[in-house]
Amino acid sequence: MITDRGRNLADISVTNPILLVFLRHFGCQFCRHAMDELSKKRPQFKISGTELIFVHMAENKVAEEYFTRFNLEGAEHISDVSCRLYMDFGLMKGSFGQLFGLQTWIQGFSLQKKYSNDFGKHLGDSFQMPGVFMIFEAEIKESFIYKVVSDRPDYEKLVSCCIL
Repeated sequence: MITDRGRNLADISVTNPILLVFLRHFGCQFCRHAMDELSKKRPQFKISGTELIFVHMAENKVAEEYFTRFNLEGAEHISDVSCRLYMDFGLMKGSFGQLFGLQTWIQGFSLQKKYSNDFGKHLGDSFQMPGVFMIFEAEIKESFIYKVVSDRPDYEKLVSCCIL
């Protein structure tokens, strides 16, 4: 797995823990919320030595525009248009209930006003489920696999397993 900067994930993880965040699509309100939340936590991750790296399904230039919009300029990332890496990490396509269940609708409505400025631009597979992995020393140490797209990972808890 090579990032947009040409760095190998396994090599990075030998010296620094990696919070690897698999996004759904950039039109997803929950992914936008995650990017917004991660941008606020980014300084504390940096202090702990944790590298924040995203996996997405868009072209790199498009992804960088979204990262900039959510105060994640310069974020390291991997484009996976074919979703091969999603499958390799066990992230499946969502069922109807995971994508459109009552909990998702309720939480989606609460985020709609804040994150829906270009609703409908999916820029990826809208059925793909997201996930978050803590990788250190080339091993997955912790993970958060979404049960529904509106789930919210505890990023601090994930990172705490590998604080140097």
